[in-house]
Amino acid sequence: MIVCVTAKGPGPEDLMEERFGRSPYFLFKNTEGGEWSSIANKFADTAGGVGPRAAQVLIDRGTHVLITGNIGGNALAVLQAAGIEIYLFKSSGTAADAFQKFIAGQLKKFS
Repeated sequence: MIVCVTAKGPGPEDLMEERFGRSPYFLFKNTEGGEWSSIANKFADTAGGVGPRAAQVLIDRGTHVLITGNIGGNALAVLQAAGIEIYLFKSSGTAADAFQKFIAGQLKKFS
């Protein structure tokens, strides 16, 4: 399963980013033991309509789960329509911390 974590930097030890659409980076981890990979969010600094365009990036990468702190309604609709599960990480920590809490079943699923 491909899990995406929003982050302030390109590595798993970078701080997790609370805002989905404005996240500077999307970090991806395969739960089957794969390595971390990241891509810069080219929509992070653009005006309007950021969420749905950022959501399409996750869809194109085959993402199954998103871990973020906050998500807007337009992005939410796109991700839910694509069948991507969303989990909220509301405390400070790194992208790796958020991923580990997800694996341990300690994150709240957005419903």
